[in-house]
Amino acid sequence: MSIPTPHIECKDKNLIAKTVLMPGDPLRAKFIADTYLTDVVQFNHVRNMFGFTGNYKGKRISVMGSGMGMPSIGIYSYELFNFYDVENIIRIGSCGAYTKDLKLYDVLLVEESWSQSTYAKVQNGYDKDVIESSKELNEQIENYAKELNIPIVKGRIHSSDVFYNGDFDAYKKYRDEYGCLAAEMESFALFANAKVSDKKASCILTVSDNIETKEETSSEERQNAFTKMMEIALQFAE
Repeated sequence: MSIPTPHIECKDKNLIAKTVLMPGDPLRAKFIADTYLTDVVQFNHVRNMFGFTGNYKGKRISVMGSGMGMPSIGIYSYELFNFYDVENIIRIGSCGAYTKDLKLYDVLLVEESWSQSTYAKVQNGYDKDVIESSKELNEQIENYAKELNIPIVKGRIHSSDVFYNGDFDAYKKYRDEYGCLAAEMESFALFANAKVSDKKASCILTVSDNIETKEETSSEERQNAFTKMMEIALQFAE
């Protein structure tokens, strides 16, 4: 496959930085570009999956939406890794906490993603249910968070194919038996693509709701207020 790809219209791979921040919501990508970046160039709007490159404090970085779920982030991250020479993708998303110890707006650094998904098995024969994020990127994220005085929680998350689970207590099993602190829907596929592409991927999440305590944030807050994880990830501009 050559560029542009079926899903990214950019004709010049040099328009995309080596590190891409990837929120699920394309409007969150636009918010980051509008709020934090200068000299912004939009490199994608196919299917309204916005992608931007700009400068953060004089250094270059890109941000692009991934959409919801593993198939969606699977497409975009694979094309960025393999056709646009992207080296690092850092997912910056929201998650639902499985434990009352996590509060709304807490920042969670994913060390490994557990999933029942068959994404990695179908794609490349990987048949385990846990995939680790990049230790190198995670170490940098920890250092940046310390420099910014932003507390983070580290651990395993549940990366699910299903948002509406008919078993409302299933999260207790995922938490107690599999050690998952929270749930989201993309990181397992992102880490699988990084692994098969020999690239690096990490995931920083903000707690948007708590399944245990029933607390939740609004859609506007999820789009615009999760700034701590954004500020950590933006330190990867180079």
